[in-house]
Amino acid sequence: MDNVNDFFTTLSSYLWGWPMIVLLLGTHVFLSVRLRFPQRKLFTAIRLSVQRDKSQKGDVSQFGALATALAATIGTGNIIGVATAVALGGPGAVFWCWLTGVFGISTKYSEALLAIKYRVKSEKGHMLGGPMYTLERGLGWRKMGILFAVFTAIAAFGIGCTVQANAISTIMHASYGISTSVSGAVLMLLAAAVILGGVRSISKVCSMLVPFMALLYVLGCIYILCMNVVYVVPALKLIVNSAFSPEAAGGGLAGGSVIMAARYGIARGLFSNESGLGSAPIVAAAARTKNPVRQALVSSTGTFWDTVVICALTGLVIVSSIIAYPDIDYSNGAELTKMAFSKIPCVGPFILSFGLLTFAFSTILGWGYYGERAMEYLKGKRWTHVYRLLYILAIFAGSVANLSIVWNIADCMNALMAIPNLLSLIFLNGVIVHETRKYLWRDRLDREMNEF
Repeated sequence: MDNVNDFFTTLSSYLWGWPMIVLLLGTHVFLSVRLRFPQRKLFTAIRLSVQRDKSQKGDVSQFGALATALAATIGTGNIIGVATAVALGGPGAVFWCWLTGVFGISTKYSEALLAIKYRVKSEKGHMLGGPMYTLERGLGWRKMGILFAVFTAIAAFGIGCTVQANAISTIMHASYGISTSVSGAVLMLLAAAVILGGVRSISKVCSMLVPFMALLYVLGCIYILCMNVVYVVPALKLIVNSAFSPEAAGGGLAGGSVIMAARYGIARGLFSNESGLGSAPIVAAAARTKNPVRQALVSSTGTFWDTVVICALTGLVIVSSIIAYPDIDYSNGAELTKMAFSKIPCVGPFILSFGLLTFAFSTILGWGYYGERAMEYLKGKRWTHVYRLLYILAIFAGSVANLSIVWNIADCMNALMAIPNLLSLIFLNGVIVHETRKYLWRDRLDREMNEF
């Protein structure tokens, strides 16, 4: 097992090295320029996300699809992952993480547009879509679509299921002394009650859970920043300055080299918001929407909320706390997060534990749907029931197991998902521009697809 773990550790480091970072960030920038910066339509996208197209074909509302995607996207990486980037790359990593989210909005927009454009209807009337269908129907790359689905089905067990379950059981044991087996059993039953209901059940729960958990976490971060108010401006200056030049923080925190700050900040931003990964379009395809661009705009807000808001606030809390409390150990990401939040008595630890628990649980729900749809593409509807059962059982296994090897395998699968998805975006950029021109640039967002 040690040899296997070493293999996947090496493979993960290679797959998530500079070539992948350049490919992902390059795609973000390319699509932003090619689409005339759809980030400009952010407020329009937010407005559309709370509107309903009940008369349209689909399984869930636009907001339901967004909430499910956010549930899978907003996870422990938004909290611990940001701290890890700061620990390894210095405060400047927060800036690069944030900038990646800004440009990633265009990629998330493009993924969702293609998912709606090339989605299909199942025999039971359900809408199915995502990069596997885009690769097959848009480019004729059936084998590449199969590979994407395989990587997605495997990745769901890792980053979406066992890793999140392990995070929850670990928190419950450390904070309240509850055994991991008890936490795992309860978590498995709660998740089963939602997942067995299918996409409508998952969407309904996520639509209620995601806004509540995100709002409470954001308000908690704002409260901590108010407590650290005299250090907020210095923290902002340090984050920006460290992104472009080596500089030292209060208490001796090394700003690190610009290369290290950029590498870890960009990598964490890309990994956190999942723009380019190809997972979010799977649920975007199930949305009831008039045309591909409407849902594309709605989906693009997911990257904004995940990285531009939540990750940025987390980073600011951590850096301001480092300056305010020089005794904080910043060498370990997980410990850095814990210590930064614990400096605010009572409220700080609660915000951290609540955020980790709810973010991890929602991720389990969202990735459960992604894995099912990938399995349905590979083997048909019958096998999704088997997959669903195995996924639920894996929640308990993840709660009580040592997951170092699972982390590395999941990282590899995520990278292998991104490659075919990014290729589809690059090769079909003309289709994305055509649809954007038809509905967005010509102000036809209220027009339906069958009107053309």
